[in-house]
Amino acid sequence: MNASDSNLTALLRESRPAPALPPRFQQNVWRRIEDAEMAAESESWLAALATLLLRPRFAMATAVVLLLAGIFAGMADGRQLARHDAQLNYLASVAPHAVR
Repeated sequence: MNASDSNLTALLRESRPAPALPPRFQQNVWRRIEDAEMAAESESWLAALATLLLRPRFAMATAVVLLLAGIFAGMADGRQLARHDAQLNYLASVAPHAVR
């Protein structure tokens, strides 16, 4: 660097004055940091679980588990409905006027 470069650098620094910080700037920064940490700590277990399950490597496993749970719930509901229909059909065949 030569003398003209250092003079130019000094002039450029003077042309961009730094604004004064607002009052209690540092206190406000630390308060915001503490508030953010407290909010992260106070997350519910459900939000933490959702965050874990929505990570890319767990997302496919989560989708498969939810799909299987839906299939099994549908099968259980269908079995219950079929049992109910069978009971009504049996009752209708044994006592046809009792169903009405």
